[in-house]
Amino acid sequence: MNEIRAVTIFARAAVLGSLRRAAVDQGISPQAASHAVMQLEKELGVRLFHRTTRKLSLTEEGQQLLESVAPALAMFATALDDARRSRQDIAGPLRVSAPRTMARHVIWPALMAFAAEHPSVQLDVQFDDQFTDLVADRADVGFRGGSPPAEGAIARRLVPIQLIVCASPAYLARHGTPRTIEALDAHRCTGYRRVNTGKLAPWEFMVGDEIQYRDVPAVLCTNDAEAETDAVVAGLGIGQLGSFSAAGPIRAGLLVPLLTQHLTQRESFYIYYRRRTEQPLRVKAFIDFMVERLADNQDFFLTRAELTRPRKPGA
Repeated sequence: MNEIRAVTIFARAAVLGSLRRAAVDQGISPQAASHAVMQLEKELGVRLFHRTTRKLSLTEEGQQLLESVAPALAMFATALDDARRSRQDIAGPLRVSAPRTMARHVIWPALMAFAAEHPSVQLDVQFDDQFTDLVADRADVGFRGGSPPAEGAIARRLVPIQLIVCASPAYLARHGTPRTIEALDAHRCTGYRRVNTGKLAPWEFMVGDEIQYRDVPAVLCTNDAEAETDAVVAGLGIGQLGSFSAAGPIRAGLLVPLLTQHLTQRESFYIYYRRRTEQPLRVKAFIDFMVERLADNQDFFLTRAELTRPRKPGA
């Protein structure tokens, strides 16, 4: 027996004075309503109603039960209404997981814009370079760079991630411009240390139809992509930077792309989430907002023309 269902039918019958009216109220047949109340009486071992052909009235035990369950049923109805309303209102808590490596330039400005547009949403943003299991970590939406998330989540590609070898004009004026991959051995290079393993990430190059990986000795390494970008802009060395960090400085003339014939673009930046039919409106609105703002946004990657445009070192 579904006890909550039976108690609800009992309470509605008591308030409406009729099992037939209670059945209509609950969207069931009169026979089903009567059967539910009879099962409840059998379970409790007491009669809840005095029944005549014209009248339905509570027994003393029925009156006591109604007085006991009425507050709980009211709270239950309110909770259900709140849950339904959450699917209609852009309001309430929203938990987001995103990688630190793309926080400053890509994610945070868009998050701030969404928060300004929807002040009734309480954003809880966790920056973590590890892949987030949405269910285990109770997150509504996740972001990640690399390959699409594994099964269990819906992923939407936002922008490509180019790995661009670049240096500042001042560095190139002092040390010259490498024309081949091998020439990097004679230069000062920076490195990115992976957060999850602590190892230096090898540089990768497209050579013919294959991607080749190369360990480049680093004169400066860090596990923060933005700090590495700052170091390269400051002229401390040549770096292989993600386009989400390098695109702006390259367009501003602060960095010069190098060895662009070997540039790789095998990874992308994704937004991922659970099935949309299960989401409240605030989550759907957030996903739509971020996709509209970020998908194929050329602020975060460079066209072939921009990559190959002639530049003068030191200019």
